[in-house]
Amino acid sequence: MSNAQTYDVVVVGAGNAALCAAISAKEGGARVLVLERGPVEKRGGNSFFTDGAIRVAYNNLDGIRNIIPELTDEDSELIVMPEYTETDYYNDLMRVTGGQSNPELAKQLVSRSYETIAWMRDQGIKFELNYENQSFVQAGKRNFWGGLPIKTEDKGVGLMRQLFARTEEIGIDVWYDSRAVELVSEHNTITGVVVEKDQDHTMVTVQTSGVILACGGFEANKKMRSENIGEEWEAAIVRGTEFNTGDGISMAMAVGAQKFGQWSGCHSIGTDYNAPKVGDFTKPGDIFKKHSYPYSVMLNNEGKRFVDEGADLRNYTYAKYGREVLKQPGHVAYQIYDAQVRPMLRKEYDLEEATFYKADTLGELASLLPVNQTQFLKTIEEYNSAVQDGEYRPAEKDGKGTKGITPPKSNWALRIEQGPFYAFPVTCGITFSFGGLHVDTTGHVLDKEEQPIKGLFAAGEMIGGIFYENYPGGSGLMSGAVFGKLAGSSAARYTQEKVETINNH
Repeated sequence: MSNAQTYDVVVVGAGNAALCAAISAKEGGARVLVLERGPVEKRGGNSFFTDGAIRVAYNNLDGIRNIIPELTDEDSELIVMPEYTETDYYNDLMRVTGGQSNPELAKQLVSRSYETIAWMRDQGIKFELNYENQSFVQAGKRNFWGGLPIKTEDKGVGLMRQLFARTEEIGIDVWYDSRAVELVSEHNTITGVVVEKDQDHTMVTVQTSGVILACGGFEANKKMRSENIGEEWEAAIVRGTEFNTGDGISMAMAVGAQKFGQWSGCHSIGTDYNAPKVGDFTKPGDIFKKHSYPYSVMLNNEGKRFVDEGADLRNYTYAKYGREVLKQPGHVAYQIYDAQVRPMLRKEYDLEEATFYKADTLGELASLLPVNQTQFLKTIEEYNSAVQDGEYRPAEKDGKGTKGITPPKSNWALRIEQGPFYAFPVTCGITFSFGGLHVDTTGHVLDKEEQPIKGLFAAGEMIGGIFYENYPGGSGLMSGAVFGKLAGSSAARYTQEKVETINNH
């Protein structure tokens, strides 16, 4: 094992949270090294694969125009933008997590969201309105909905390209093919990190006063998934990077860090049944998801429904319905649509990568699928009979539901009766694990006595205690940026204070 040069702060990971942490630490006067486990062509972590939607408390359209200055007065006249306050954001987070989200972490995420977005803009990150997935046109105006009107330009690809450009611009070193394998600790104080470098597996010790762990959860580790979330999770597709195998969590726990949050939970979605088994860096942008299911009827191989497809807006159900698909026989379900609904589906349904079956009759469609055909047709017949009259309003919860069937469909219930008919097979794709480390509101990793481990910080998906059972869409990117920025400034401050203490003695 050889010794390498010394850095004030070492950031483990190279996604959104990690690079926000690195940039923030550099702003704080630290000499920063970023360790990317993957090669340069596979850099960027899970953030590379996101569609870029980022949830922020923006208050009103003026707040958004500050983040997207390209919006003109003329543009704004044609936009209807509901207010989305810190209270709205906090209530959404608490509602979808059943009140389990740690209040201090939740409040920090929400209250720092807007200032962090503004800071990202100042770092060169460009944002745009989420026209495609979060708006509809009515009476000549663009109406936004769902509290998620902002996204990063060119999705996660653009976000990471701009973040890496900024790290290079301000002189942050990045090592690729460099896997952190051990934290060096003396007297409950971090003094270095052991790195396995390049293809020849050379072991190098980097001396440092501060380490920021921002290398994701354990979602790409089959063994940890099986042990913590359940055996069936071995079958889940990994939607993002193959490198998030829990290294950071394991290293932190080896030096006394405390586990925290819902280790039995994760963010998962319904994704194309034929999606790659791990994220394909040549096909980024979240193209395999299938998120128009609120307009569908979803059936399993037995020909039965298993969730209320229209329970809520997509933003508030998609992160929990993936696991419901995983529970079904063969880990598969079929989203069924007819000709009335097919033109309303999201863009991913029209991509060449989308797997689907099409038929002129429901009987013919059932014959194309490996399902119990008799039950399939019976389920749809019972559903059609249960659909209640009412106005169908696909961009808002319309209350147009069913009566007399279980599970119900609470909104967007249309009879499936106009051919041609479509079936899109989906399975479960895991995005990130909810269980992580106990971290305070400024990024310090806590030990089992809930005291900070000196010199150890964390951000992003490694923070436990924020998400339980479910997740408001766009909160992951925002959490990564907020706590990345906070961890970076905390680490820089810690290392500067340590240097001053040494100099004064």
